[in-house]
Amino acid sequence: MDSDEIPRINGFVIITLPPLDNPSLGKTISAFTLTDDYSQTHQTQQQQQQQSSSEEEQNPLPSQTPPQNPQLQFSFSSLFPGFPRKFMAFLSVSLFALVLCSSLFSHTLQELRNSNDDQEEDKKSFIFPLYHKIGFREVSQRDVEFKLGRFVDLDMGNMVDDQIMRPHQTKINSKLVSADSVAGDSSPVFPVRGNVYPDGLYFTYIRVGNPPRPYHLDIDTGSDLTWIQCDAPCTSCAKGANPLYKPRKVNILPFKDSLCVEIQGNQKAGYCETCQQCDYEIEYADRSSSMGVLARDEFHLMISNGSLSKSNVVFGCAYDQQGLLLNTMVKTDGILGLSSAKVSLPSQLASQGIINNVVGHCLPAYAGDEGYMFLGDEFVPDWGMAWVPMLGSSSKEFYRAEIVKMNYGSSPLSLGSRVGRVLFDTGSSYTYFTKQAYSELISALKEVSAKGLIKDASDPTLPICWRAKFPIRSVIDVKQYFKTLTLQFGSQWWIVSKKLRIHPEGYLIVSTKGNICLGILDGSGVHDGSTIILGDISLRGQLVVYDNVNNKIGWAKSDCVKSKRFNSLPFFEG
Repeated sequence: MDSDEIPRINGFVIITLPPLDNPSLGKTISAFTLTDDYSQTHQTQQQQQQQSSSEEEQNPLPSQTPPQNPQLQFSFSSLFPGFPRKFMAFLSVSLFALVLCSSLFSHTLQELRNSNDDQEEDKKSFIFPLYHKIGFREVSQRDVEFKLGRFVDLDMGNMVDDQIMRPHQTKINSKLVSADSVAGDSSPVFPVRGNVYPDGLYFTYIRVGNPPRPYHLDIDTGSDLTWIQCDAPCTSCAKGANPLYKPRKVNILPFKDSLCVEIQGNQKAGYCETCQQCDYEIEYADRSSSMGVLARDEFHLMISNGSLSKSNVVFGCAYDQQGLLLNTMVKTDGILGLSSAKVSLPSQLASQGIINNVVGHCLPAYAGDEGYMFLGDEFVPDWGMAWVPMLGSSSKEFYRAEIVKMNYGSSPLSLGSRVGRVLFDTGSSYTYFTKQAYSELISALKEVSAKGLIKDASDPTLPICWRAKFPIRSVIDVKQYFKTLTLQFGSQWWIVSKKLRIHPEGYLIVSTKGNICLGILDGSGVHDGSTIILGDISLRGQLVVYDNVNNKIGWAKSDCVKSKRFNSLPFFEG
């Protein structure tokens, strides 16, 4: 073939070179086309091997050369007799295997922003830094924070004055927040801090009002309502981290507002022509409650470039807190509701076209570290996430998914039916199992006694605590005595399913007595009693994303130091 001739490519050539230390072995050249049969291919190979031998004769080596190594004479034709027909069959099978493998993994290569990219160029993502609480208070199992708020039916008879009135009330289901416009030129930012023990919550920092004033809000994916302790005046407020929010008359939401209609419609209280305000009351699963009125004011949201964006947000002006909330309000000022309900903060921002309705959080694994939370889909990783579908509309307010199997090590834990339900709730300090699964877990944990851990009934921190014969400074000191919890989602087939692995650090804490305590509780008396509730203790060290656009929940292991899409967060100090 002339050097300047351009060949028509209709096949390929495989050249196997000899080892550098023994060039006498020669080289093997195998040529294939898509139309040649086996004999033609074999003939071509023999001809080129003869050519290789001729080249070797022209370049003789010392006489003491070993015979040619037959293993180096690699030929696809020997593997695929009847090539290319069998080769094409092999290629087809390989392609099918690749397609099957791709179906086993989540759609992590697919951005949450897909076909609507052109229409969504102006949508932003809000990044919230998450803070831990500095300080200490003794926590017993009776003081465990457990949210999942429910609105209460209201008596509308007293709401006739221009002033904020105190209605008589009883109780229903929900929480709250909305937003009114004007996003900035970049993605708004907020960090997250907190701990499971001793404070039992994670919070972020937001500035509200004009001029803006700072407030620390407990992040809660199980609540709709965002509320701040409010001087309306206040009937029962804890001394929070910051001065009480002081509303003006213009801030109070009128009863006729669409968001009030949404809440009052949920509460089936009927329409009130004479009402001048929109009252609410929420009762939480831990029996605490918050009462107040709805207000609208500016939320100043920090964005990734360090500037501020402000949006008008409807939230609760809370003037009466009861129960455990008075404990958690010592260093926070309210709750940031992040559920998927229409009145939640992310849903309202999304309804105004500011963000896509996506919520994500990354709780730091260790006390003192800082995590982050975001609203919008800009900071969702392009790959590495395990995705599972959210449950249907009947549970739309909560972030729930179906689970098909749960193991402690290799020991299965009962779900009570063929499939179970898992609820992701940052408003709960600890994790709750169904009664049967909890009993089986406790039975499986009896084996730690043989390893030197002894139950200590005198420790009131949590229902089950163990002491050791040596000082326990962290979970790492005893993690070898415990096993990994595996929650299997999506399919009974191990390979196809998605798995959330909770290592001992995700369900154990060290108490102030120096004991190791189990952070999984009996959930038979909370919520509906048949749902596994993953609280803060088991969500730490994971980036968890709730995609309300595509109705799916995803997670990926993370150090939660920062998002992969930005270098640093403007963490607030003080």
